[in-house]
Amino acid sequence: MSVLIETKDISYRYPNGPLALRNVSVSIKEGARIAIAGQNGAGKSTLLQMLNGMLRPDSGEVLFEGKELAYERKKLRELRRRVGFVFQNPDVQILAPTVYQDVAFGPVNLGYSDSEVRTAVSEALHYVGLSGYERRPPHNLSGGEKKRAAIAGVLAMDPDVLVFDEPTSSLDPAGAEEIMDLLDEMHENGKTIIISTHDVELVYPWADTVILMGDGSVLKQGTPEEVFINDKQLRFAKLRMPALLEIYSGLVARGMQGAGAPPKSALDLIHLLERDRHGEMQCDRCGSIYLADVGAISEGDLSEFMHKDLVSSVGAMGSKAKFLAEKESLELDFTYGVIDKCILKAMNGRDSLILTSGGMVSRVHERVQAFGEESGRHVGIISCCPEKSSQAVERGLEGVESGVWEDS
Repeated sequence: MSVLIETKDISYRYPNGPLALRNVSVSIKEGARIAIAGQNGAGKSTLLQMLNGMLRPDSGEVLFEGKELAYERKKLRELRRRVGFVFQNPDVQILAPTVYQDVAFGPVNLGYSDSEVRTAVSEALHYVGLSGYERRPPHNLSGGEKKRAAIAGVLAMDPDVLVFDEPTSSLDPAGAEEIMDLLDEMHENGKTIIISTHDVELVYPWADTVILMGDGSVLKQGTPEEVFINDKQLRFAKLRMPALLEIYSGLVARGMQGAGAPPKSALDLIHLLERDRHGEMQCDRCGSIYLADVGAISEGDLSEFMHKDLVSSVGAMGSKAKFLAEKESLELDFTYGVIDKCILKAMNGRDSLILTSGGMVSRVHERVQAFGEESGRHVGIISCCPEKSSQAVERGLEGVESGVWEDS
């Protein structure tokens, strides 16, 4: 991945205020998931606002695609179309009397035609799961819905980069999971995602790269494992080690676990413990994961499948999948961390169903395959596909059922 945004030795002091950034140098790669972690006052929000020109450094430089930012109005307008910013408090961002007008604000100011504005607004609201909310006053929305409306307002301009300041703040656990699932979906669709947060539990399994900040400086930039393994550095940043990593470090320190790649999820930890206790094992009967691409199945296919009573759990990844589940009055057991939770169910001999779409379909296959290669266990994926079984034969698949459900 090429470097998309870069800062070189930038410093910034607020008028009549403290020094907020001290010689900060970071690089952000295209298509990555970046988390800027640190306590309140560490400089996270200030750094984020440098990335699309809302703030201009007192010294140093900010580069986008290798070129230093120009702070003329026209140049900033184009930059902000490509680098969208979602504030921590959506009430700061949502100002129009209706959801439609608010989401339309960006496209209108970019000179879209009326039909282009309508299309952009409709697609953005559908993407975030707010179709049908066009005429609602924003002040009548819940906290999570306001976050989604603010995200839709940015998505309507089709940016390459999405920057989120504390995206899950003030949300309950379920609302936070919904937002993180939406970020994952946008990432799978090719967006570069940058967030700020002090929630290490959220960052550790999610991010590709973590930028740890403290007192306006970058303390460390690297993978989550590299950044969060240094307990001394975390204490300086006034953060704590993620629980999974802390448990793993304790097991290694006591000789109960060999040193190696730290677990990124509960599934990884369970596998490590089981492997060290029993060696590589094949379970008598692993369950299967049914996989439904909601963009490919026909109306009624899901209801027909659920009537067969084949699965014990259902998870949904992405707004389209959750919309379909709601439309079909299907109760969801998992809405975040869906793949690993369904693999765990399979390890216990239980079958489950994942609803998703787009690039997240291949993500399910990749994660299940990676787990199988690491653990030696085979979890079958039974795909929902409208093509005839002859195509499955061409792919070398076996055990294809008649109808739309194919074993891969």
